[in-house]
Amino acid sequence: MKLQPIGHVESPLTDRDSSPKQGDEGAPEAWLIFAPEYARAMRELAAGQDVLVLTWLDRADRSVLAVHPRSDQSRPETGVFSTRSPDRPNPIGLHRVRILAVDGLKVRVADLEALDGTPIVDLKPVLGTER
Repeated sequence: MKLQPIGHVESPLTDRDSSPKQGDEGAPEAWLIFAPEYARAMRELAAGQDVLVLTWLDRADRSVLAVHPRSDQSRPETGVFSTRSPDRPNPIGLHRVRILAVDGLKVRVADLEALDGTPIVDLKPVLGTER
């Protein structure tokens, strides 16, 4: 299996410990920067669309199998497949964001909790739901 980044995140978030855990918890606006070879793939993207951004959480600990949800030691240890922990065997991030603007190979989005430099793996439209 070969996974290739299609771009990266530009964000003011640089420290995992002080960043929001979810986009709706005060995450800032950020830019998705795509590699030039993916320009055709992003042609129909437009402001106002909700999309799912899949990222590779490159600073995750891939050996972690169980965590205390939200790092709260009072909560019982839970298998990572039942949590949104970034630490997991295959650290794929899933982020629902709203497109604010498209500028060439750059897409401005709201509410992205990914750290600066995080590789983007894919982008998919949100289907059949209202926000």
